[in-house]
Amino acid sequence: MEQQTKTSGRALGAALKPRQLTMMGLGSAIGAGLFIGSGAGIQAAGPAVLISYLVAGTLIILVMWALGEMAAANPDSGAFSVYTAKAYGPVAGATVGWLWWIQLVVVIAAEALGAAGLLATIFPALPVWLMAFVFIVVLTAVNLTSVKNFGEFEFWFALLKVAAIVVFLLVGFALLFGLVPGVQSPGLGNFMGAGFAPSGFAGIATALFVVAFAFGGTEIVSVAAAETAEPARSVKKAVRTVLWRILIFYIGAIFIIAAVVPVGSAGLKSPFAAVLEAAGMPGAATAITLVAVAALLSALNANLYGASRMAFSLAERGEAPRWLASVSSARVPVVAVLASVAFGVVTVVLELMFPEMVLGVLLNIVGSTCLLVWTSALLAQLALRLRADREGTELPLRMPGFPWLTVFGLVILAAIFTVGLVGEDSRPQLLSTFGLVAVLAVGCWVNQRNRKVAAVVEPSDGAKQSVLID
Repeated sequence: MEQQTKTSGRALGAALKPRQLTMMGLGSAIGAGLFIGSGAGIQAAGPAVLISYLVAGTLIILVMWALGEMAAANPDSGAFSVYTAKAYGPVAGATVGWLWWIQLVVVIAAEALGAAGLLATIFPALPVWLMAFVFIVVLTAVNLTSVKNFGEFEFWFALLKVAAIVVFLLVGFALLFGLVPGVQSPGLGNFMGAGFAPSGFAGIATALFVVAFAFGGTEIVSVAAAETAEPARSVKKAVRTVLWRILIFYIGAIFIIAAVVPVGSAGLKSPFAAVLEAAGMPGAATAITLVAVAALLSALNANLYGASRMAFSLAERGEAPRWLASVSSARVPVVAVLASVAFGVVTVVLELMFPEMVLGVLLNIVGSTCLLVWTSALLAQLALRLRADREGTELPLRMPGFPWLTVFGLVILAAIFTVGLVGEDSRPQLLSTFGLVAVLAVGCWVNQRNRKVAAVVEPSDGAKQSVLID
């Protein structure tokens, strides 16, 4: 019998299995940012981009531990939005929630168009707009079924990406060790001398800002925890297994690419395909393109899930229209799913009507939101953990090295923000995101004020009466 998790009286399904939660966390971090975007980091820093990935990987480990601790103690579909509200008040929590929702609904459009565009390079006869529409319709249907079906769908999506990475690592290391018949090993010459960091520290810093976004999406685990059977145990397993696997997959893949594909090579535009072609594997470009399409669709599927659950949570807390909190007989927030995908559909249509005029602007505005979400998670964990320790509250999962590792994570984030503000290309993106946060914060403050005013009803006799807000 399907379990249920309640937030403010309404029930969501709680049928996600631990293996699905684990694979969701792993798969959400292995996306097009790795399969396609990793070449940009290597181009910026050379093989020294490994340092950037190690720093960013360390950061995401700390964020995952912090989110895991809070999700195990208090599984909620609002996740870091709810935790921020508990730590710093409802305005801060609602601002973070709306910021993340806007990020996801914009990215949904980008992923639909990106997957369609990639597939069109293999099947040019298929219209991009039609494929994007089909992808959105199919994955919306998946999200409208029970959470159990969604979890199984996402599990196999993520497993495909993981399998592709494992095959790539095996082929790559065989190439480096000279085990591929008829192909000479490229060796480690790219790591020697000045070639390791051709742009010096500046290149490493620039790449750090770029690669940080490759880990975006792992925070969905904390949202999905609310619909997982035995959330405390499931979150513990997901956090402990996802962390080392992400590092192995990312660091291993980047090491191979940096060793095989030199800086300045055209192969960095599709680095995975370049390595496989160097190993003499025919059809590598097509295979990687199909994997990248699957990666984008997997991310679209997970992001639609995350956006709908955040909208549901905001509605439950009175921070969004109440109709977004309605659920179906399958315990799915149907209206929240449809509202979340509607923005993506409109954006896709506008982007197709006015190419490179709509989506690019939206992506620039929300490009840095994951950094702010991670910051809110660490700040919330810092405050809530100190509160729990003062009150002697037992926690099912405790982040190690507290508070020093939490502070260390915040220091890394401060460094990334500093690099972003210094860089001419990244500064407008950060400032746009900060502007969006300011607008959302004002809107959430006004909503809170109006709710407080509405809590005082003026009866006909003129006496004021305090009532409970629904």
